[in-house]
Amino acid sequence: MTKLKLGAIPDDKPVKLTVDLPADVHRDLAAYADALAAQTGQHLDPARLVAPMLARFMATDRGFARVRNGAGRQNSAESAAPPHKKLP
Repeated sequence: MTKLKLGAIPDDKPVKLTVDLPADVHRDLAAYADALAAQTGQHLDPARLVAPMLARFMATDRGFARVRNGAGRQNSAESAAPPHKKLP
């Protein structure tokens, strides 16, 4: 069986967030929940997968990691500054 990116979902106190998903995304989310249940034995409502999927996405996004760590802000500031001229 194919190894999924998500493993068992920890039971954590959630923060309520309401979103509208396109129907095809919801169908894929439900299919992912079924695949995860087959792999881990943990049967979950597809909505419970949204948070770990977003967390995984953000954790593996290198551009976001640079911005989050402040490197993105430094590079933007450096590129906005005019280049220094060397004096003879």
